Amino acid sequence: MNPRTLLAGAVLALCATATPATDLLQVWQAARQHDPQGAVSEAGRAAGATRREQAAALWRPNLGLSASAGWANGQSQTNGAQFSALNSGLSDQANFSTSINGGTATRWALNARQPLYSPERRAQAAQLQVAAQASEHEWQLNQQDWMLQTTQRYMDVVQAERRLALVLQQQQAVDQALTEAKDRFALGDAPITDTHEAQARAQALAAEAIAARNALDMARQVLADVTGWPAENLQLQAPVRVVTGQAIEPLATWLQRAEQHSPVLKLQQAQVQSAQQDIDKYRASASPTLDLVAQASRERLGGSGDFGAASNTQSQQMVGLMLNLPLYTGGWRSAKLQEAVHLHDKARAELERSRQQVAQMTRAAWQAVQSGQARLAALDAARTASLARLDATRLGRQVGDRTTLDLLNAQNDASAAELAWLQGQIDTLMAQLRLHAMAGQLDVPQLQAVNAALQP
Repeated sequence: MNPRTLLAGAVLALCATATPATDLLQVWQAARQHDPQGAVSEAGRAAGATRREQAAALWRPNLGLSASAGWANGQSQTNGAQFSALNSGLSDQANFSTSINGGTATRWALNARQPLYSPERRAQAAQLQVAAQASEHEWQLNQQDWMLQTTQRYMDVVQAERRLALVLQQQQAVDQALTEAKDRFALGDAPITDTHEAQARAQALAAEAIAARNALDMARQVLADVTGWPAENLQLQAPVRVVTGQAIEPLATWLQRAEQHSPVLKLQQAQVQSAQQDIDKYRASASPTLDLVAQASRERLGGSGDFGAASNTQSQQMVGLMLNLPLYTGGWRSAKLQEAVHLHDKARAELERSRQQVAQMTRAAWQAVQSGQARLAALDAARTASLARLDATRLGRQVGDRTTLDLLNAQNDASAAELAWLQGQIDTLMAQLRLHAMAGQLDVPQLQAVNAALQP
């Protein structure tokens, strides 16, 4: 028997009897545990959640302690002072002088500040709250994209496996046709052209098998990288009964859902809100601040000087209000305000552009799902017709009504129809997932619905 025939039979037997087939949900669970994309998404979400605490911290009191110690020189002189001492009366024009050379200087200060009024700080807190919510929208968007990528990688392996299996089947049929053409030529029952055509088709299929095997190896490796499973052990289930008969909700309903729940639009809306807070931050009315402040400090310088041992100690305590009102910033604040206004206009324009894009993608996904039933029915009919034509051509070749080239073309058409039917099922399933993703509703139940259409 031809070695290629043995190889084809071995591959087909392996696909049918190897390790139990793995479904889409099992692949998704493995990807969640192994794919680094999940860790990236979760870390971003956790970082975004801390912004709520940052926003709250902006209005809490700040407490700070500072201390210093070192070597210092000090001189003080007071002239024209009034001095009184016990039993000495009152003395005018008294002079006092002290000096410390290379003495020890120490200082500590305890400061507390409680913001009471600050429009700029209020805008910053609002921005942080918006950023925290945006991180949730971004996480949801990443989760949906991750599900779509994992499903597409799964389907890429399924499609590559089917393509290789069909190529191997074609090789087996072409090898048989080549053997028959040679035998019939030897008997004088067929022209030499039949042998040449079968030989050419066999060489073309050999090259195609190499390409199909490489594509399968690459698709399996990509899926193995995200699941942590050995590539050679991946035996997946393929779509065999895509359900498209159920009525799909009207397009207007899906467009409304996308407008309200699309993570892409929610992210863009958060950008608009953040840009608006930047405008509020740099308005002139946002510049004054009022804080409750308290301070306690002590300074001491001690050592020897021109008049002997000396020391100087100062202590201060203060509680009160501090008003800060910038009068002139060199145009910096007004320039920042102009920048914030333009960035706000840009964010609003990007939001409108995203609305159009989301609506277009929602419409395209809806139409793909809506037309899926008719398309799959047509592809199934074409597949059935191509198989019937192959049988008729094979019979005609046996009785001499069809040439070897006719048979090879019929085999090629049957394989193409089989792949087109599989691709149509995959496209319909992916369109269903994308439609739910546009509406912000892609989660595990949708994967379960797709998984229900798969069988070993």
